[in-house]
Amino acid sequence: MNAVHSMAETAGAEPALGAARLFGPTLSRTRGTTGTITVGIVGATGYAGGELVRLLLNHPNVRLAGLHGRNRDNQPIATSHPHLSGSGLLIDQAVPEADAIFTALPHGVAASMAAQIVARGTALLDVGPDFRLHNPADYPAWYKFDHPAPELLAQAVYGLPELHRAEIRTAAGRSTTIIGLAGCYPTATILALAPLARAGLIGDLAVDAKSGVSGAGREPKADLLFAEVNESVKAYGMFSHRHTAEMEQELQEQGERGVLGSRDANPGVATVDFLPHLIPMTRGILASCHVRPTRPVTQAELDAIYADAYRDEPFVQVVADAPATKHVYGSNLCRVWCRVDPRTGRILALGVIDNLVKGAAGQAVQTLNVLFGLPETTGLEQYPIAP
Repeated sequence: MNAVHSMAETAGAEPALGAARLFGPTLSRTRGTTGTITVGIVGATGYAGGELVRLLLNHPNVRLAGLHGRNRDNQPIATSHPHLSGSGLLIDQAVPEADAIFTALPHGVAASMAAQIVARGTALLDVGPDFRLHNPADYPAWYKFDHPAPELLAQAVYGLPELHRAEIRTAAGRSTTIIGLAGCYPTATILALAPLARAGLIGDLAVDAKSGVSGAGREPKADLLFAEVNESVKAYGMFSHRHTAEMEQELQEQGERGVLGSRDANPGVATVDFLPHLIPMTRGILASCHVRPTRPVTQAELDAIYADAYRDEPFVQVVADAPATKHVYGSNLCRVWCRVDPRTGRILALGVIDNLVKGAAGQAVQTLNVLFGLPETTGLEQYPIAP
């Protein structure tokens, strides 16, 4: 079982100008022969933070250097996460020092802490939204705050390994390594649609998605009480959900990387119609993506496009039957299904994930593995849970 190393006496201290960098992906490979990566979690009391702890406790190459929680003073982890009580871990106010820090915080908070975290070479992997969008102007438009560190945002890489593996590997060699991990809805949606975007096939797009309640976080809210959620389905974020910007950004980029080499290859992704729904279940996301193609397409062509796109991806399964969220529950898998309707000519692409694993903590660990040169599946080999 991994142990927590207390560094409260030095946490948060920034090195003097010109001081040697002490942490990070490059130095972790040269510092010793143990192959151990030190990792800290800032925001360890929430659902994503707890899921990170659960996964990292079984990661053979990771030692947890510290867990941070606001207003905590050596608090046993069982107080926030009873299921992890056997680990004996403590949550403290000190920001740990480590080769990599995961931040799982409300929007705007990680960005304000980023300079301190990366000052000594530590890789920052933000589970929140603070480093996902490339354009600083998108933050006041979608998140209602001005980005406090646009110079760091310019260096950030979008953390969806299936599409940005090369950039993540390159980021590992930089003096400043920042990964803005993909959001949960965008992960399911973008993986379901990326092959179509690269082929320039998205003429018009509407995304109808459903999420379990854990996607809303752990803060107590009246509309998330059991009596409000149970036996009810509701749409929310109509015309304004923040993850829309992420979908548009990434799908436009896939068009630029695709066969037509243009951000305008897919007219339907410039203004995505996205409607999320809250479902009375704990985990899971199903994204139903309705596409009017830019040209007629056959099922055989779609099958070939998706097989080629995901043939070597360990966590994306292209399936023959429409997937359900239970098929990936508790795993880092994304299941994708794509069919053309012979009657209407429309394409329906489905993506399902566990929002706390592939949509958050599992994707974070997968990205950590890429950064530190480990096999991508390390610590993530668990099968889905059923029923």
